[in-house]
Order: sequence, then structure tokens, then C-alpha cells
Amino acid sequence: TMHMPGNPNPRGSQPINLNHYATKKSVAESMLDVALFVSNATRLKAVLEQGPSAHYYTTLVTLISISLLLLVVIGILLVLIARLNLNEVEKQWQLNQLNNAATTLVFITVIINVFITAFGAQKTGFLAARTSRNPL
Repeated sequence: TMHMPGNPNPRGSQPINLNHYATKKSVAESMLDVALFVSNATRLKAVLEQGPSAHYYTTLVTLISISLLLLVVIGILLVLIARLNLNEVEKQWQLNQLNNAATTLVFITVIINVFITAFGAQKTGFLAARTSRNPL
């Protein structure tokens, strides 16, 4: 065994259990996934309530729908990732591929949500109620 400099007890530092690490990571990602899903669903409801006359209605409905779909796929991937055993070497390649896919989809979803926020910035919720009462 290698003795790491600055480590007084070489035996005391056990390697981290990758499964525990991966599970914690998956749980955190899943929570963010659910939070964004709820946020998207709420925003979709708001857009649908405004109706087709709303600014960028079709664009927003399309973007939010794609985002929701991607979030479902990400959720499924996270469940699959959480169920695989990282310590089984033959599963590591598959796990890596799933993880890469999930990360890529998360990135795409974030980009889509930036556009959802940009297009939906005007006249949603609180602002819509204010501007409809006093049109300045």
C-alpha cells in the first residue's frame, strides 16, 4: 500500500465506497429533476391558461413539453444508474455511458429552460395581473 504524505494513519483512510457516492449523487440529481419538472409543469399550466393569444404561446408550449419529456427520460436514467452496482467492473462501462447520457440530457434541458425563461419573461403570473389592471 502507498503511504500518502500528510496522512499519519495509512490504514485509517479507507477508499470511499463508490456506490454510496453514486447513490447520493443520484438522489441529489433526482431531487433537482423533480423540482424542475414541477416548475415546468406549473409554467405550462400558466401558459395554457393564458391561451393561444399569449406571446410566444406555441414556442413556450413546445419548449416546455420537450423539457418535461427530457426530464422524464433523465428520471428513468437516474433510476437505472442508481440500481447498477458500481463495484462490478463489467457494469462500469454501461454505468459510464448512462451517466454521460444523463449529463448530456441535463445540459440540453438547462439550455431549453434558459429559452423558456427568456420567452416567458414578459406577462406571466404576477406581472400579468399587474399590467392588465393598469395598462401603462
